[in-house]
Amino acid sequence: MPIILTLVVSFVLSLVLTVPTIALAKKIKLVTNKKKRQHPAHTHVGLVPRGGGVPIFLAILISTIIFIPINKIMFGILLGSCLLVVVGLLDDYFDLSPYPRFIANILIAALVIGFGLGIPYISNPLSGGVIHLDQWQIIINFFGTHKILVLADLLAIVWLTWTTNMVNWSKGVDGQLPGFVAIAAFFLGLLSERFTTHDISIQSTVAFSFIVAGAYLGFLPFNFYPQKIMPGYGGGALAGLLLGILSILSFGKVGTAILILSVPMIDAIYTIVRRVANLHSPFKADWGHLHHRFLEIGWGKRRIAVFYWLVSLILGISSLFLPGIQKLIAFLTIALILLVFILIIENMKRQKLFKV
Repeated sequence: MPIILTLVVSFVLSLVLTVPTIALAKKIKLVTNKKKRQHPAHTHVGLVPRGGGVPIFLAILISTIIFIPINKIMFGILLGSCLLVVVGLLDDYFDLSPYPRFIANILIAALVIGFGLGIPYISNPLSGGVIHLDQWQIIINFFGTHKILVLADLLAIVWLTWTTNMVNWSKGVDGQLPGFVAIAAFFLGLLSERFTTHDISIQSTVAFSFIVAGAYLGFLPFNFYPQKIMPGYGGGALAGLLLGILSILSFGKVGTAILILSVPMIDAIYTIVRRVANLHSPFKADWGHLHHRFLEIGWGKRRIAVFYWLVSLILGISSLFLPGIQKLIAFLTIALILLVFILIIENMKRQKLFKV
């Protein structure tokens, strides 16, 4: 079957499954109510159903079972994704503390890595070669021989934990997250045609990338302004986990993911630095993300979402042609531009040139 069919099936499943999810979320009061739950980062008004991670995950699960052979690594990915959506549902309903959520992120990332996903080596953008991370190994004989690649596995856990949180932070505006996630997954799938380093075929890696893209694309019509359902923590964190997984399924795609996700990544880095500099916890949500800055200068929610999509699309196309060192230069250029923009807005706020 054509590989594009995986995207179409996932898209249709997500589109269809989101409708009953909205109805069920309203029925069980799984909604965000600003009168009962104040959240400094929220930009929406009224009652909005949450739990968007459920139809997205179900679309991915069903499509994967249909199109991809389930080996140990794929089972671990699906299991970790399911657990993360469960954590997301608990957070959507009970408003969990960010600290147990973060611990859950680490444990779920470690679980996925334990099923065989890791980063044995990364590309060196300066030399064009690779940096090996698989030389420090620990052999365990327990119901067979098991090999732990210490540096490779630790780096993979850190990377997945980072992408899970970094991408989740960029969902503050209607339609913002599903659009750029679908674009990023699509281009990561295209780049999977080149290399693969795990016990998953290139065809399966491409198919899974397109499945993820289709699931978030199918959710987008219900999340675009005015949104009828929010991704919730489950939908946002799941997007970050899956993009992190896709970026390490094939050789050299960690750097590609960094380029395509430049805007949410730079926003996350700046947010952490800003919070720590102000003696605040880096885990505590606040008003200060890039999409908040755009709102402050008068941009509408549609414009902000489309901006994220267009930048992701341009960077995705660029990633198909840029070598490693040029990807690094492009990332640093974007970082500088965004930093200047943020500093200008901060200066305007101090001078009270506009109302916040």
